[in-house]
Amino acid sequence: MGDRKVLASAMITSFMTTFMSSALNLSIPALESFFDVSAAAVGWIVSAYTISVAAFSLPMGKVADIAGRRKVFLTGIAGFGILSVLCIFVTHIGALIALRALMGVCAGMIFSTNNAILITSYPSEVRGRVLGYSTAATYIGLTMGPVIGGFLNSTLGWRSIFAVSVLVSLIALAAAVRSGYRDSASEDVHMHFDVTGSLLYVFAIIASLQGMSELGAARRAVPVLLAGIFALVCFFIYESRRADPVMKVSMFSGSRTFTFSCLAALLNYGATFAISYTVSIYLQVILGISSAKAGLILISMPAVQALLSPLTGSLSDRIRPGILASAGMGLCTFTLVLFSRLGSGTSLAYVICALCVTGFGFALFSSPNTNAILSCVDREDYAVANSIIATMRTYGQSSGMAILSVITSAFLGSRSLAGSPQGDILAMMHTAFLVFAALSVAGLLFSLARDSRNQNPA
Repeated sequence: MGDRKVLASAMITSFMTTFMSSALNLSIPALESFFDVSAAAVGWIVSAYTISVAAFSLPMGKVADIAGRRKVFLTGIAGFGILSVLCIFVTHIGALIALRALMGVCAGMIFSTNNAILITSYPSEVRGRVLGYSTAATYIGLTMGPVIGGFLNSTLGWRSIFAVSVLVSLIALAAAVRSGYRDSASEDVHMHFDVTGSLLYVFAIIASLQGMSELGAARRAVPVLLAGIFALVCFFIYESRRADPVMKVSMFSGSRTFTFSCLAALLNYGATFAISYTVSIYLQVILGISSAKAGLILISMPAVQALLSPLTGSLSDRIRPGILASAGMGLCTFTLVLFSRLGSGTSLAYVICALCVTGFGFALFSSPNTNAILSCVDREDYAVANSIIATMRTYGQSSGMAILSVITSAFLGSRSLAGSPQGDILAMMHTAFLVFAALSVAGLLFSLARDSRNQNPA
């Protein structure tokens, strides 16, 4: 039926890369104190990673098409582990942010290849099921990160999080090396890497996200954001005229389902990524709960996701994926409104219930939506499509953190979390969740508007 070692390596790397995008969430107060910086500044430790993944996933997908997916996959895992070692010994926040950005490049190499390798190793009739397992690992990494990170931070300190990353990287590398996957011998050796298109793309992603993150905090933010948007427009125009582009623009123009499914993914991840980050702050700063206990509370969300993602992935092989994904987005929208009602007297049962429903929404949305996207492309385009999915996810996540950074700066300024009144922190959280709910509604509209007639299962 398929290579289980390939499935194992895809799941481990999906967990590893997303784990490190969220594991430091519950260490924010500790990092803020250790480096003696503001809450907005320490947020860049998270944002640098997600922005870098968003910027480099697509170019790395093209590199994988040329050099081979296996080679890029293994290089990404090894680089991720080495950079994790360096992070253990860092003493300056600037160095940590730089290393996190480089880890994002390696994660981009992994994201652009792991699911592409996975779905070419299994028959199309079980594509939804194996994507469900990979998606479960992705979401477990995203939301178990704060759980494990909170425990490690409270017992061994934030550096121990990177030590765990080294260990998981070694396990992932061993699994990938032992898998039976080998690149096709018929790869086109005459393909050329689109340097100009890649540089335009990387600049557009970094500039737009950086400008978005600094809105209201720096005068240069608006010009930088506009420059990023302009570069993105130039990128699409340039790529539409290339014979061997880094991204096939026709994938968007030729399929409404593909386009709207990607937009739904972008908005869903943008609306939901900051939930763990914000709720962890609420639990620690507002309710006075330790990072270890807060992590145990947050585990309710990944537990539901892990249980249901394989099931929803399998269902998407039999039921129209758009229906499942839209239901999931509807649930996520509902829970964002619930989170906007958090107060100093809110019960933990309310928080846990909202997290569980959010986990159910995630499970309903992610793997069916991925299946819907991949059903629109031919087999030879899986790597590019997978890179686009990774880009939608990480650009959405980075946008979510950027929006939260802007709102945090507006309400707290340069003050630390510990030095801010609880009323200001709660007002910041309420505003953020309502903005995210509005984004989720927009994503739900795109999800409902996708046209299944454009799907062409490979």
